[in-house]
Amino acid sequence: MNSTKAIFKKQFKGTVKNPETLIQFMMFPLMAFLMGFFTNVDFEGYGLPQEIIDAMAANMPNLATMMATMFAGMALIPTVAGIIAEDIEKKSLRFLVMAGVKPSAYLVGVGGVILFVSLFTSFAFGFVASFSGLDLLIFIAALMSGITASVVLGATIGILTKNQQAATAVSMPIAMAIGFGPMAAQFNDTVARVLHVLYTQQLNVVADYLNGVQGIATPLWQSFAIIWGNVAVLGVLFIIAYRKKGMGS
Repeated sequence: MNSTKAIFKKQFKGTVKNPETLIQFMMFPLMAFLMGFFTNVDFEGYGLPQEIIDAMAANMPNLATMMATMFAGMALIPTVAGIIAEDIEKKSLRFLVMAGVKPSAYLVGVGGVILFVSLFTSFAFGFVASFSGLDLLIFIAALMSGITASVVLGATIGILTKNQQAATAVSMPIAMAIGFGPMAAQFNDTVARVLHVLYTQQLNVVADYLNGVQGIATPLWQSFAIIWGNVAVLGVLFIIAYRKKGMGS
């Protein structure tokens, strides 16, 4: 417990002092907010038909949840991978391993900071999407579950790379595939079936449920089960990678 607190405090101070990291938590909800702002602007004076204005406003929750899914799947993986890779470069991870820090303690310490900051981002997305009550709680729970999966995946990539440059090179294409996958699935049933086991696709399913999309075949509990199944599998991979790194000379 003490080692987890120490890692959390160290990472929290580093995150707060790093504007490049903090901007990742601000950019996506800000873009969602701006889209919401412009859908509420009176465009009638510009000759835009009322039907289009109404359609833009009605589609705002879908746009907000789409940005939230992209944030959970795309923005955080390179961020976490870079944090872990930095610890490797600076030999911090080597010292932690020598001190007997368990992989779970290290992951909770580093990932806990990302989850803490992401909680505020999640509420921002919920506000833009105009969720309230039970819908807001479901949305926050689903988004934070997906963020947890991305944190563990990013940490695993960071453990397996030698430096921050390598972590970015490896994590970016993976993050783009995971982040944009649900968008592609909306236009192709085959892609949707393939990505059904992916946590970002299930975030999309939960978003569709909250947005009142008809014909959703996957029950809500099953989506959460798949997301946390992703977390469990990625957690095992992280532990294996951590132990392998700890055995290195």
